[in-house]
Order: sequence, then structure tokens, then C-alpha cells
Amino acid sequence: MENYEGIFIVKPEVKDEDVKNVFKVISDSVTKHGGTIKKEEPWGKRALAYPVKKAKEGHYFKLDFVAPTSAISKLEELCRLNDDILRTMITRR
Repeated sequence: MENYEGIFIVKPEVKDEDVKNVFKVISDSVTKHGGTIKKEEPWGKRALAYPVKKAKEGHYFKLDFVAPTSAISKLEELCRLNDDILRTMITRR
């Protein structure tokens, strides 16, 4: 099991309650695939450095977790299939 840090950006037009649901789906996916959440940090709505899919801002979410390597590919696939997520960056710490 490795330590990971994930940054997730959700589209700005998504409502606050739906943003929380997206964050919950991400956290649940980590635990479902054998990982453990160490820290969740919703950073709120922030401006993007450059437009992404015509969006100039997004809801940021940082997640520190421990998970097996196989869980990362499943988490990335989940994020790719979710239309509300603009960007995902998962790094090993």
C-alpha cells in the first residue's frame, strides 16, 4: 500500500450538494478498492490557471489516502467517466 494525494476539480455550474456527492463518490471508491482515507480537504470554488473545457473556475477537492496500486487505475477510470469532473491529478507521496 502506497501513500497518494489526489486533486480533483469539478465543473463550476454543479450545485453545492451535487459537488459533495461527487466528492463522496470519489472517497467511497478509494475505500471500496481497499484504501484508507487519511484527510479530505474541500478547497471550495477557485479560479483555474487557464480555461479547461471553457470553464474558468471549478470546485477543488484534495484527498490524502493510502491505497493499493490497483485502486489508482480504477479511481482514474471513475473520474474519466464522470462528466462533472474537469481534471484529476493523483500523485504518489
